[in-house]
Amino acid sequence: MEFRDHYIDHILKNSHIDFNKKAMELFHFQAQENPIYRKYLKLIKRNPEKVVSVEEIPFLPIHLFKEYTIVSGRRVPEKVFLSSGTGQVDQRSKHYVSDLALYEWSFLNEYQRCYGDPAGHIVLALLPSYQENAQSSLLYMVQHLIRLSGDKRSSFINGPLSHCHEVIQAAQQSGKKVILFGVAYALLDLAEQFPQNLSSITIIETGGMKGRRKELLKQELHHQLCEAFHCTSIHSEYGMTELLSQAYSSGQGLFKPGSTLTIRIRDLQDPYEVKAWGRGAINIIDLCNVDSCAFIETEDLGMLHQDGSFEVLGRKDNSELRGCNLLYQQHEV
Repeated sequence: MEFRDHYIDHILKNSHIDFNKKAMELFHFQAQENPIYRKYLKLIKRNPEKVVSVEEIPFLPIHLFKEYTIVSGRRVPEKVFLSSGTGQVDQRSKHYVSDLALYEWSFLNEYQRCYGDPAGHIVLALLPSYQENAQSSLLYMVQHLIRLSGDKRSSFINGPLSHCHEVIQAAQQSGKKVILFGVAYALLDLAEQFPQNLSSITIIETGGMKGRRKELLKQELHHQLCEAFHCTSIHSEYGMTELLSQAYSSGQGLFKPGSTLTIRIRDLQDPYEVKAWGRGAINIIDLCNVDSCAFIETEDLGMLHQDGSFEVLGRKDNSELRGCNLLYQQHEV
C-alpha cells in the first residue's frame, strides 16, 4: 500500500492520532510530491531532510493557491473548490480535491463532535453569497449535512427575508434541534428587519460581509446578533477553500480545533518565526490536506492559547506576497 493510502487509512480508522508524527510523515511526502511546495522549500533554502520536528516545518503562503495548482501526487481531482469573490476564476483560490470522501469524513466528524448526529436535526442555511458560487466548499458541506438530516424542512433559505423569518420560526416550533448556518451580512439583515427570539436555535456564523456591508469586529457582530435574537451566544465555523478540516466556536469567538487541525502563530515581523502560542498571524496544519498542501500560512490574525484553542482577530493588512514573489523571480531567471 502506497504512503497516501496507508496514511489516510490511519487517519480514518484511529480515534487517537499522534498529530506531530503524522504531520512529519505528511511533510516529507509533500516536500517530495508537491512540485510547488518543493520549489518553495528550495527557494527559501530549507532542506526537507534537515527538518526533524513539526516546529521546523515551513508554511506555504496561502496566496499561492490563486496562482498555482497546489497538488501532491498525480491523482485526478474529483472536484475543484473555488473561493468566494466576484473576480475572474484565475484570481480566486482553487483547491483541487481528489478524494471527496475524505472531505466528507472530515466535516461530518467535526460536526458530530460539536453538535451530534445531523440525522434528526433541521439544518437551515442562510448563505446567499455562497449559493452564487456553485464550487464553494462550504456550500458542498452544508448541502451534505442537509441531506443527512433526513428532514424535508432542512434547506437553503432563499427569497425575501420575510420568507426566511417564516421558515426559521416554523423550524423552531418543530421541537427538533435546529442548526442555522448563516453568512454574517445576511444574519445582520435578518436581525435588523426581523428581530425575534431564536434562543432555542444554534446559529453558526460562517464568514464576513463579502463586500455587502461594513466589516465588524467579531465581538461587535455577535453582540448585535445576540441582542436581536435573544440568545446568549453565536457559534462560528472557521474553514476556508484551501482546507479540508474545520474548527467551530460555541461562543465568544473561541475556536477549538479537532483531531486533524492545529494552529501555529507566526511573528508579524519575521514570518519564519513560529510560536507555540500568543498573538500574531495564523499558520495552519491540516492533516486531511494530503493531496494538496497541509502546511498553510494564512492572512488571518489570531490569538493562540496554550490549550490549543484560538481566536481570529481579523485580516493582515498588505498581506505579504513573498511566496509568489519568490516563485515569480525564479520563473524570470
